[in-house]
Order: sequence, then structure tokens, then C-alpha cells
Amino acid sequence: MRTSHRLLLRLYHDPGYDFSRVEIEYVDRGAPGDRSAAQGGRVLALDAQYLEVDAGTHVACTPYHRIRRILYDGETVWERDALPGAGREKPEGFRVATGGENRNWL
Repeated sequence: MRTSHRLLLRLYHDPGYDFSRVEIEYVDRGAPGDRSAAQGGRVLALDAQYLEVDAGTHVACTPYHRIRRILYDGETVWERDALPGAGREKPEGFRVATGGENRNWL
């Protein structure tokens, strides 16, 4: 099972993916519904313990354990189960289209 951090690193560094097409949904205490989302273009850094997001007036540091779902082109490619510490990727064989070609996600 791939962690949210490892998946984000792959999406960021693999030239076959466009990180601006990524959306990260995460727990954000005090936000409406205690949830927020960040587009890949607003992610400033993928540090070892957290991601840095440009929040407009400041840089928000969000720990990876708060990430609930990662989408690519609007499709969920990773989400955390209801049980603490459990994350899952799409099953083997899930394919995502990038630049007119299909790639095996895993």
C-alpha cells in the first residue's frame, strides 16, 4: 500500500503527470465542515512530515495524516478509510489518462 506522501511525491516528480491536476482534500480544523482542499499548483513543498500549501496570506503546513483524499483530474486515486491509519489506492489495473495516453496507475 502506498502512503499519501509517496503518492504525492510520484505525482510531483514523474514527468508523466501534471501536478497542477492534483487536488488534495484534508482535515482543517475550523474550516467549514473541518475540511479544506488544495490544488497542486498551491503546494509549495512536500516535506518529510507535512506538505506546505500557499494559503493566500500565509503558508499552511499540513501533516500527511490529515490528508483524506487525493484526486487526479477529478478522479479519486487515494483515500483514507474510516479506520485510523488505513489508506488505500485504487486497485491494480486502474488506469488514468494523461496527455492522451493511458498509464497503469500502480
